[in-house]
Amino acid sequence: MTWLRALLAAGLSVIMPGAGHVLVRDWLRAALFAGLFLSVSAFFLPIDQLTAAGPITSYDEAFEQATIMAEETDVMAQFFLSFIALFAAVDSAFRALGYLPGGDTETDGSTCPECGKEIDEDLAFCHWCTTRLEPAEPEAETNDI
Repeated sequence: MTWLRALLAAGLSVIMPGAGHVLVRDWLRAALFAGLFLSVSAFFLPIDQLTAAGPITSYDEAFEQATIMAEETDVMAQFFLSFIALFAAVDSAFRALGYLPGGDTETDGSTCPECGKEIDEDLAFCHWCTTRLEPAEPEAETNDI
């Protein structure tokens, strides 16, 4: 299920950067990637030509708009938009898999065997991925007499 979630998050981020982070419930990164993508789009894309073309009401008009976009957009703008979408897809996939930035794997408490995040020891399940946890067995005391 985690792999499916990661693939879905990556796919959503390719369509609209930030959408995959919404799936993972990482709101700050979602706003960051969406804002960055929309800012670069507003700065580099020929918005005046697209607004002059009017609304899209058929498939032929949509194809014509895409053709105008491809012809009028320079290589640098295409690179920036593609890079942002690709970086957002990779980041959301790694976040969905449970890899957090920083690489810290050492935690003070116990971690979930499925997702690797820190868990509350009072619960019988992981509150991050809902994996049922086995109760911790108390260590047998040995008397050294």
